[in-house]
Amino acid sequence: MSPTANTDANGLRKAGPGGSAGRCTFLGAGPGDPGLLTLRAVEVLGSADVLVADPLTAAAVRTHCPEGVEVYTPGGTTAEADPGDAAADTAEWGAAALAKVVSTAVKAGKHVVRTVDGDPGLDGRAAEEMLVCAKDRIPFEVVPGVAQSVGVPAYAGVPLRGARGADVRFVDAATLDPQGWTDLGGCDATLVVRTTLGQLPAAATALVAQGRKPDSALSATLGGTTTRQRTFTATLATIAAELKTAKVLPSPVSAPVDPLTPVIAVVGEQVSMRDSLSWFETKPLFGWNVLVPRTKEQAASLSDQLRSYGAVPQEVPTIAVEPPRTPQQMERAIKGLVTGRYEWIAFTSVNAVRAVREKFEEYGLDARAFAGIKVAAVGETTAQSLIDFGVKPDLMPSGEQSAAGLLEDWPPYDPVFDPIDRVLLPRADIATETLVAGLIDLGWEVDDVTAYRTVRASPPPAETREAIKGGGFDAVLFTSSSTVRNLVGIAGKPHNVTVIACIGPATAKTAEEHGLRVDVLSPAPSAAALAEALAEFGAARRDAALEAGEQVYRPSERRPGSRRKAR
Repeated sequence: MSPTANTDANGLRKAGPGGSAGRCTFLGAGPGDPGLLTLRAVEVLGSADVLVADPLTAAAVRTHCPEGVEVYTPGGTTAEADPGDAAADTAEWGAAALAKVVSTAVKAGKHVVRTVDGDPGLDGRAAEEMLVCAKDRIPFEVVPGVAQSVGVPAYAGVPLRGARGADVRFVDAATLDPQGWTDLGGCDATLVVRTTLGQLPAAATALVAQGRKPDSALSATLGGTTTRQRTFTATLATIAAELKTAKVLPSPVSAPVDPLTPVIAVVGEQVSMRDSLSWFETKPLFGWNVLVPRTKEQAASLSDQLRSYGAVPQEVPTIAVEPPRTPQQMERAIKGLVTGRYEWIAFTSVNAVRAVREKFEEYGLDARAFAGIKVAAVGETTAQSLIDFGVKPDLMPSGEQSAAGLLEDWPPYDPVFDPIDRVLLPRADIATETLVAGLIDLGWEVDDVTAYRTVRASPPPAETREAIKGGGFDAVLFTSSSTVRNLVGIAGKPHNVTVIACIGPATAKTAEEHGLRVDVLSPAPSAAALAEALAEFGAARRDAALEAGEQVYRPSERRPGSRRKAR
């Protein structure tokens, strides 16, 4: 290769304008669950300048990329690509189109990350694209991922090998020639077949025709490793009828799922273990769409807990937090903290901690300014936010995590032991007077300071409002009376099939006043206990259906006019 303006005497790419040589990384994004990305994959994505992502896992990998990354999605929706660029024409995407994107970016010294669903080593398109890079002397590396043919059966509870270590053969039905079916029909190996919903019955028929026993056990998994996963078990002879009965193949009374829906099927005696080993689809809230009416920051740990139960949480803020209209009060309070005006400071919410912390950072202060001041906190999340700031609370309610619970443990003012008689209480503008009145009764002077204002949030998007009113959510978690009032105010009343879960009696009373049936009441006033109570409700509901020999349905699938769909 002769040297050019962009290559050296050896034909290798020169460094780009930023001083770094461009390159391309082919990266396995796994079968669908974002948690299956490897540590190396996350590291590589963090340095991407250009992302070319297969559609199934595009959203998952995008979250690990820097802001401003150029995104292309072959075979799906192209985001942030120039409409005039040939690469933006996803209908014509192929190795040549990728080469154009990669070549242009690499010449500019950029890092192109090409993410492939599953593992690049098992993807024929990826191999073709690597050959183009090799031909054009474009530097590239490969980061393996969890293969769909391995990850999906594991999530379906179907181990591919038993104690006897039987042979396992991986099959792509789309590329298998007639002789291949003949060889597979005559062997005893466990088969892992990558196919589509429409092709699956024909593949089963071909295996029987070539010698496999009609009663050979078969599992077929759609949406593998995601919370829309659904697995069917049957035999080679009965799988077509099973899919029609489940209304995912055409029948006189149902509309089918898209016949191009990818399926991972397993054929062999290992399928019989699924009854005992199915761990994913049997989670207590598997596939439930759960509405969490809190901001993303407030809902982070709650949403993570719900995901651990198999749910799909959606955060919808009902309250927006804004600074106080007049900041002078908070400024005087922070000055008082530093100058020793207070014996105690009491935090009743995460927002109060955030408001004080922001003021500290504004003035160049840190947690050391709390030296000599006793700190009280209501609630585990409030305490954790203080700990994250570097402050360990001295007092938390031993019982109910509320203002009343805090008052029960708060010591009365003692002029002998308390050199200062004043308490700082940074709160919302709409906070109740319970804590202030109680502290005064105990002999303390209280500076009740407005640290932030709470206002009703803007309405969520139209599709979310329709899902709330139309029964598209399986459950909603209410963590306060204000979340009930505000959600109904900005989005409407949840449908009567939606499971209503409330954090305590006061919140439940407000929900009932708004015409809602309360199904779950948390045994303790914490978001974690509320999520656990909902999971127990879901598990009991599932067990009751199975005991009665009934199909397990999500609440949203019970609404009038709904039809059970593959998930």
